[in-house]
Amino acid sequence: MSNYSGKLQQLLSLLTCVLLVIAVSIRRDGKVVGRELKQQQADSTKTETLVVLEDGSVRLNTTELGKDIIGYGGTVPLEITLENGKVKSVKALENSETPDFFKEASSLLTKWNGRTVEEAQKLKVDAVSGATFSSKAIIGNVQRGLQYAAKIPVQNSIWAKMDFSSKAIAGLIVVLLAAIVPLFVKDKRYRISQQILNVIVLGFWCGSFLNYTSMVSYMSNGMNVLTLIVPVIMLITAFVYPLFGKKSYYCTHVCPFGSLQELAGKCVGYKIKMKPKTAKRLDMFRQLLWAVLMLCLWTGVWFDWIDYEPFSAFVFQSASWVVIVIAVVFVALSTVIVRPYCRFVCPTGSLFKYSQQSTSKNKK
Repeated sequence: MSNYSGKLQQLLSLLTCVLLVIAVSIRRDGKVVGRELKQQQADSTKTETLVVLEDGSVRLNTTELGKDIIGYGGTVPLEITLENGKVKSVKALENSETPDFFKEASSLLTKWNGRTVEEAQKLKVDAVSGATFSSKAIIGNVQRGLQYAAKIPVQNSIWAKMDFSSKAIAGLIVVLLAAIVPLFVKDKRYRISQQILNVIVLGFWCGSFLNYTSMVSYMSNGMNVLTLIVPVIMLITAFVYPLFGKKSYYCTHVCPFGSLQELAGKCVGYKIKMKPKTAKRLDMFRQLLWAVLMLCLWTGVWFDWIDYEPFSAFVFQSASWVVIVIAVVFVALSTVIVRPYCRFVCPTGSLFKYSQQSTSKNKK
């Protein structure tokens, strides 16, 4: 009976955390899983997909055409201007992408200039390293706009949306290893190998991790499971695994930044001996910090803090210097303090912890 009660409490905690993220998504974007909740406002701001201007040029708006194409923070609508059958310009419209990442990806906007619609459709454009999600959203929106201009039916095949690049396949293999193997293998050497893979492949190569920015985006815009399979697996390890007794599984076995801190800790034998009272106070600080930051999200007072979690430092080509400094400081601290960011700061980790809480007394 006690176990049943504990599971029920855990489910309620998970539901509460989901509702918290939904509230943040509504506060920022006014929608949940792609559905506009402020219908009147959405209708009043709706724009025409195609407009012929006085000089004969054509202006395309991909807001509706690309509403299922999600970047890092949400949809990435574009304005494409065609003149004499050629692409004159591609302009980014308002979006929720992280500014530093989108600035890098915006270098793609001129790639199609001067080309005919047919030439532009055949042009192969690679994503900008360090801003992959935003880049793919820009490329996808341009393709949709050009398809519309050429009257070519939009391809909605699930296979057309899947990413079969070596990076995507490597990320999928590594995240599956992290999600499955530690359930059965308790070997220190394997753990180190997995952590190295997490850091190199998931972190630096793929830029795949969970943070508030990504979770709010998924809640606001929804997720295509096949195109976002790696984040989906990560979310399962973070929120579903704990229901089956695997608490903090994502933080311990999957998170690239958690892995990097633990690897850094193995480089130095000396560790600062922290008194239990000090550790308790630092944990209380983490809880207070999380409460304050959540309040900032709900009120809209300081929404941009979600762009300063150190996870995005893995994408160092686009990350701000502030994020990189924060990441470097905590990695340096982790050489003498065990996983300091995870234990005493991480807002994302705090959300995971609260989603796993149970009032029943369990053995530690």
